[in-house]
Amino acid sequence: MRNSLAGKRTTTYPGEGIPVAPGALPVVGHAVRALRDPRGFLRSLPTHGDVMSISVGPLKAVMVCDPELTSQILLNDRVYDKGGLLFDQAKQVFGDGLVTCPHSMHRRERRLVQPAFHRNRLSGYAQVMTEGTSLMTGKWRHGQILDMPAEMLGLTMHNMLQAMLGGTLPPQDLRRLVGDAIEVQHATYRQMFLPAVLNRIPTPGNRRYQRALAGLHNTVTDIIAKAQANPEDHGDLLSALLASRDTGASECPVGGQSERLSSAELRNEVLTFLVAGSETTAIALSWALYLIARHPDIERRLWAEVDRVLDGKPVSLDHLPDLKLADQIITETLRLYPPAGMIWTRTVTADTRLGDYDIPAGTTIAYSSYALHRLPHYYPNPDAFDPDRWDAEKRHSTPRNNAFLTFGGGARKCIGDQFAVTEAVLALADIASRWRLEPMPGQGHPAITTSMGPRELKMRLTARAAA
Repeated sequence: MRNSLAGKRTTTYPGEGIPVAPGALPVVGHAVRALRDPRGFLRSLPTHGDVMSISVGPLKAVMVCDPELTSQILLNDRVYDKGGLLFDQAKQVFGDGLVTCPHSMHRRERRLVQPAFHRNRLSGYAQVMTEGTSLMTGKWRHGQILDMPAEMLGLTMHNMLQAMLGGTLPPQDLRRLVGDAIEVQHATYRQMFLPAVLNRIPTPGNRRYQRALAGLHNTVTDIIAKAQANPEDHGDLLSALLASRDTGASECPVGGQSERLSSAELRNEVLTFLVAGSETTAIALSWALYLIARHPDIERRLWAEVDRVLDGKPVSLDHLPDLKLADQIITETLRLYPPAGMIWTRTVTADTRLGDYDIPAGTTIAYSSYALHRLPHYYPNPDAFDPDRWDAEKRHSTPRNNAFLTFGGGARKCIGDQFAVTEAVLALADIASRWRLEPMPGQGHPAITTSMGPRELKMRLTARAAA
């Protein structure tokens, strides 16, 4: 663990002796720097210590910049409970879903949702994923220019709907759903840094957000109603949620909850998987395709791998163990651009001690997987795109736990991590087997949104047969 700045600064908040991150201004704190260059701001913090206080608009928090301390936070989710401005804002979208619910609700919800992600169901989901990807890439045309983030989000939402319901939406409904999801995601992060009173003013942006949120809720309500009308197990995710029963009811609080998910809880979980799950995989695929295009040597190796493994056949789950470079590419992409990795928060529920500091109850704790993933102590040459750092022979020296936090950790680790990685690897293999993608000239490195997705990434398709 690196040395902290204890004793070098006198201004503290909120725990006694915790140093303030450099660059704070009166009233606004670190807001100007954080909003102008959020990635640069977050990456600078670990150079000043392991623990420090920050203030960004309404967000006041103790920032943790050390992987070992962050791991302690994630493993003790009773003391470091879900909370803070990010989760307060996300609850408007997902309610008390599995990602946003407090510790008191989480164990029961996890037990009820877990059967939907049992490994025995993965083969069915994988078939949906590969069929959906093949359908999309089969419609692409040589020389076509695509908005890759939108294309990938359309793909992952289509696949999630298929895996969730075993059916699909009409094309116009899917387009509207994708548009609503994008607007809600962007507005959620934007509103996190604004005073609550401003988010209630009927500005054009706030009205767009409310319309998009209502559209998402209406779509999900319709999806659930169709599933409830035919509750037999069709091998899809929602069937598993409808059939799930809580076998650990004795662990529920006094007055306990129902042994099955209520309609409201079903809506929250479906929204979480549909919006959060789809966007994270879409972001990973968009960045992976961009990074591959910028590294021709890795691109050629990927082509050689998919040609050898697939041997002209459609990609399937059976190919997954042999798609080693594709898996390494996705892992390295998730390290460089962890979806929603800008900043995460927790709320301290009881006085505790973290590292060298006493942390009082009520404190907001924050960490950034983006910043932690770029620490040179854990990742030599951290800005380089190097899939080989995840090669099996090197993996003993590359941390997959404390310093790799794309999917969180502890009891709150992402329940759909295997689903997401499987979809990303299989989709990447399908695309690489057919197409070469090239960023449009003059675009340079695409700007990054607050959700870590590329703001603009247009790419030209070249059929590999033509290349």
